Amino acid sequence: MPPRGVKSAKRKRQYEHIKRSETARGRSNKVAERIAGATTNKTRRQKGETKGSRKRTSSRKKS
Repeated sequence: MPPRGVKSAKRKRQYEHIKRSETARGRSNKVAERIAGATTNKTRRQKGETKGSRKRTSSRKKS
């Protein structure tokens, strides 16, 4: 099951794809679910799809 905040079909497919890939690599189902959830949430954060999220920019100043 995808993370709670995932509502789009695209992110659900992404979660299932990562989960299948990780189990094919020999990881346990529980670990594969954890990795898939973390990766999906990471992508959602980066794309600004999470509640209250904002896109991160580099914190270092260019000189």
